[in-house]
Formats: sequence, C-alpha cells, structure tokens
Amino acid sequence: MSAAFDRRVIPAEAAESRWIAPDGQAIRRIDWHRPNPRGAILFMGGRGDFYEKYLEALAHWHLQGWTLTAFDWRGQGGSGRLGKDPYTGHIDDYGTWVADLGALWSDWSGTVSGPRIAIGHSMGGHLALRAAAEGAIDPTALVLCAPMLGLRDGNMPDWLMHGLARLMCQLGDPARPAWKWSEKPGQPPDSRGDLLTHDPERYADELWWRDARPEVVMGPGSWRWVERAYASMRWLGQREVLARVKQPVLLLATDQDALVSYKASARAAERLPRCEVVNFGERARHEILREADPVRLEALARIDAFLTKVTA
Repeated sequence: MSAAFDRRVIPAEAAESRWIAPDGQAIRRIDWHRPNPRGAILFMGGRGDFYEKYLEALAHWHLQGWTLTAFDWRGQGGSGRLGKDPYTGHIDDYGTWVADLGALWSDWSGTVSGPRIAIGHSMGGHLALRAAAEGAIDPTALVLCAPMLGLRDGNMPDWLMHGLARLMCQLGDPARPAWKWSEKPGQPPDSRGDLLTHDPERYADELWWRDARPEVVMGPGSWRWVERAYASMRWLGQREVLARVKQPVLLLATDQDALVSYKASARAAERLPRCEVVNFGERARHEILREADPVRLEALARIDAFLTKVTA
C-alpha cells in the first residue's frame, strides 16, 4: 500500500450504510466494490474496534483485486450499544454475534462473486472461526489475525477464570464494566497504544477517528462480555469442534501478545485440519495489521500468498 494512502479519509469509491439484522438491529457496514473482482473479502474487527481502523488494509486488498466489506459488531463501533452507558461493551451471548454474522454472510454472499474469504482480527477472528465451526458461514478460506482464542496467559486456568466471571455476574449487574479504563470515561489510558502496535502514527489514527466520530468510542467490556468470552473460547477450543473447520486457515499471531493467548492460538492451530501459523514474535504487538511497515507489509504479503494459493 502506498504511503500516500490517507488513513483518515473514507475512500470515495467506498459506500457506508446500515444492514438490518433479522431482529431489526442496525449494523454499520462499509462496502468497497470493484469491477470484475477476483473474489470478495468480509473483514471483522475485534472487541471495541470500528472499521475505520482498518481502511489501510482494506485498501491493500482492494488493489489486489478483491471486493471488500467490513462491519461493526452489534453493540460496538457505529452499531450502537447494548449496555447501560455509551462506553461499556456488553453482549448477552456470543451466539448473538454468530447469528448476526451468519445472516449477514448469507445476504452478502448473494451480492458478490468468486471465492469468499473471511478475515477476522482478535474477537473478530474468534467469531469467524466459531461461525465456520458451527456452519453459520462457509468461506473458501479464513485468515485469523491475533485471534481471541484465549485471553492473555495468566496464572489461573480458563475454567477457574470463567467461574470467577460467573460469580462477578451474580454479585452485581452483569452489564457493569469489568475493568477500569481511565479516570475520564471514554478516554483510553496513555499506555494503551503500547499494547497494540509499535507504530505511534497508526495508533494516533485511531484516536483521530474517535474524535472525528465520537459514536465509535468504546471502553471496557462488561462482566457478561467476559463471562461469555470464556464460555465461547472454552467451547471453540475443543478438538472435536475445531476439527469441523475443513477450510484452509492462515493464523497470524505473536507470542508477545499482551491481550490474547498465543498458547491458545498455537493449540488451536494443531487441532485445525488445515492451518498455517506465522508467529511474529517480539516484532509485533496485538494489532498486526496496524503495525510498523516491516511487520505489516510482511503480514499482508503472507495473506496475499495464502489467498493466491487457496483460490488457484
């Protein structure tokens, strides 16, 4: 992608709109079509994300010949909120998101041609993989970037963390924030950028969009989000569940990730029938697609090569 690409402008050829889920929930989306495409990519961001953060990656794939669609998950980004305040990310169950993805995929598939690729970052990677395992989507291939298959490795096993999260939901309002973000609601802590990328300019792009479009601002997840995250990750991590995913999978990750578990990703990769893994190690933080150019361009090149191979 050329350095001249403006990461703070919606491309003129792209169209922003609302897709209405079967239950009436409005989901914000962006579509970037091209004539005679080689296929179509549906991109899914992570928890608290919004699609503006990934315009640069979308532009790269568009230049490679793909038609693009990205969207904000129900309850975050420009798709509204499900909690009791404007900033907390809340969900009743991850199955709600899988149902949204399945319905959107069905509608979207009827409007595009060629191979259909699902690309997901972090929570989006988790949900794309789960949807494929459940048969809610049928992509030609999946690309998972730092997928949320486990939360940051700690000293306690997931079953115990899940139990503690269930207890916290029982002890108070499950929609309340599960962690403190900063002293000023809606404002990220100064250290947040260090968890996401080595590139301060790309991190600054996110802050710029938050100022330009305040509706995308999100803070911590709710206790129910945490509890349902553990429930979904534990289910998806089972050997027999991952064995259902017959599509080729490219998994990009870093064992230095401070937000999601690399061990969980490596374990899932061993259980997936057709999975390639790339570990960027200390060169990358969580947002691999928004890293400094040496890592970002390598990641994109690996995705390009993988997509060429699986669609040949």
